Amino acid sequence: MNAKAIEIRPEQVDAELVKRAAQRISLYLARNPGNEPIRVEAEVGDDEALVVPRAVAVMLAQVLGMLADGQGVQILPNRAMLTTQQAADMLNVSRPYLIGLLESGQILYTMVGTHRRVAFESLLAYQRGDYQRRRAVADELTRLGEELGGD
Repeated sequence: MNAKAIEIRPEQVDAELVKRAAQRISLYLARNPGNEPIRVEAEVGDDEALVVPRAVAVMLAQVLGMLADGQGVQILPNRAMLTTQQAADMLNVSRPYLIGLLESGQILYTMVGTHRRVAFESLLAYQRGDYQRRRAVADELTRLGEELGGD
């Protein structure tokens, strides 16, 4: 997708190791709630521990869980620039539909020569707004259904 993207496919990792690591991290996080950094010590007895922010440990547990379920994983920086096809694929829409969203101003984009580029963070902002709009419509339909059914 992007030179700065990280992609891991399930066949690239040891499935048993991934499953065990995901379970151990998830169990540790559940037993040790809070926001404190996580100290990771090697199983081979190395004296030097790796200390990572809790949010990174949570993300690692999620990545490992997806890999254990046989799903590939990609990590993109928020500022990654996507082609229109990549952005359409991420939204699970057609490229022409995405172009309509771009041209109507619903998703911000930039031009690189004659090509449109969409910042990953712009795509995320659109997804969040779209989710909120859908949620508001669903809530309104529920309210109307209760009013109609309440008679």
